[in-house]
Amino acid sequence: MRMSQTGDLWWKTAVLYCADVQTFYDSDSDGVGDLRGMTEQIEYLADLGITCLWLMPIYPTPSKDDGYDITDFYGVDPRLGTHGDFVELVRTASAHGIRVIVDFVMNHTSDQHPWFRSARRSKDDPYRDYFVWSPTKPKTNPKDIIFPDQEDSLWELEPRTGEYYLHHFYKHQPDLNVLNPDVQEEIARTIGFWLELGVSGFRVDAVPFLFTPDTVPADGHTVSFDPKRYLGDIRKYVTRRLGDALLLGEVNLPYQQQKTYFGGDDGDGLNMQFDFAAMQALYLALAREDSRPLERTLRRRPKMDVTSQWANFVRNHDELTLDQLTDEERQEVFDAFGPDPDMQLFGRGLRRRVPSMVGGDPRRLRLIYSIMFSLPGTPVLFYGEEIGMAENLEVPGRLSVRTPMQWGDDPQGGFTDAPPRKLTRPFPDGLYSPERINVASQRHDQDSLWWFIRNLIRLRRQYPQLGWSTVEVPRTKPHSVLAHIAREEDGWTMLALHNLAPESCLVDVALGDVEPGSTLVDLVNDRSEHPIPKDGKPQLEIEGYGYRWLLLRRPGDRPPK
Repeated sequence: MRMSQTGDLWWKTAVLYCADVQTFYDSDSDGVGDLRGMTEQIEYLADLGITCLWLMPIYPTPSKDDGYDITDFYGVDPRLGTHGDFVELVRTASAHGIRVIVDFVMNHTSDQHPWFRSARRSKDDPYRDYFVWSPTKPKTNPKDIIFPDQEDSLWELEPRTGEYYLHHFYKHQPDLNVLNPDVQEEIARTIGFWLELGVSGFRVDAVPFLFTPDTVPADGHTVSFDPKRYLGDIRKYVTRRLGDALLLGEVNLPYQQQKTYFGGDDGDGLNMQFDFAAMQALYLALAREDSRPLERTLRRRPKMDVTSQWANFVRNHDELTLDQLTDEERQEVFDAFGPDPDMQLFGRGLRRRVPSMVGGDPRRLRLIYSIMFSLPGTPVLFYGEEIGMAENLEVPGRLSVRTPMQWGDDPQGGFTDAPPRKLTRPFPDGLYSPERINVASQRHDQDSLWWFIRNLIRLRRQYPQLGWSTVEVPRTKPHSVLAHIAREEDGWTMLALHNLAPESCLVDVALGDVEPGSTLVDLVNDRSEHPIPKDGKPQLEIEGYGYRWLLLRRPGDRPPK
């Protein structure tokens, strides 16, 4: 593989970092993080090794859904700064080798958006068809309700016109009618605007809900609208405006349905999608201390075209969803990592961060992140994961994991100089408080989780082949050990071993046809070399909750970097 190949498809070798501006760093002491504060911390992200910063919504909002209820797709929330501050952030990030992508919510607006405020006044309003209306209340399948704790229908009555509007999320977030060509044009204008301000792409929110069949049959646009074609049109438009722009989609569906959103075999849809299936299987495997759920899932990963990529993650900004597991499997994960009902959300997920789920065990923490970084695909970190931040269950709902970044050990966590009462949200206390978990102390401790994550990122960047590889999962014993092989088409090969159980063990792995005289070089631990027997089945030792990245070195290969 040539390094020159990685430039056009930069997202395949990137390391992404998701941050919420309002909870990252406060530069003006008002208790709310802002764009200038984010800019001040670009050096921190560069030191960590991040190559792409994903910003959660920064748009004007009533903030009933933490910014995902938007009143102006072209604006910047005044609490966070100005367009000038945003451009300075993008410029500074670029100077440090970091691209910026922004959240793009194509599915809905706030009910305070001027379009909806106009549309709800009259059936004849020019913006009426920007949203989805029905003269009668359609039936709702309870399984389709995203927030069952607060909503009981996807349709809400607008008293002024006597019609019902569609909202897949909260009732204050009416769905946009993407079937309407005028809405499609507005989406294109918005994309073009932010590309002109320097972003390198978009994380597209809730993609499947753009194309659900919950529209009114009488809608005249349904005849000519093809969802797959429209997604391809967006990809083409973005590529025309910026040749190497990224579309990262939130598509929580089984693999074969996700392949459709990639654009099928041609790959002319989304560039990258989160691997929800593998994430959920990982937690089931961890709960059982048995690698087979994850093995089975990874074997089902469909092959993609060269431009498409999986985004690997173990935690995002929402609840840790487990909706692709069976009821029995989900309960196993709940019992292991969130037995208290207050730790669960919507009956399908956990509102906890990883450190508290594993009881603060540093071995299991490192094991989990080693799995994520070693898998073919692109790793995505949620802010604070690199230092082991935990949730604050006193904060309601999904927001429990979106507490302020813990920079220092003072009561305000180095996040702000404002008094605690002005904080965006309160910090966790006890074992996971800023006094115990913070950036400053970990950056000065080379045995810390921060340094461990930094070293994993360094390995990823030293071996870009991981981003271009496919995954192979040989059958191994004991079942507590996950073995996967990352193999790039020119023959570059890496074997990764992860022991999900506390007991050490020996593992036999079938590598397939291996050139005589080849060895395996340990990249993570001591750079030791292990000969490979003639049958291609080395026997390797791995400690409890241990991890090994073993590079195949063939005769004539240069020494590892």
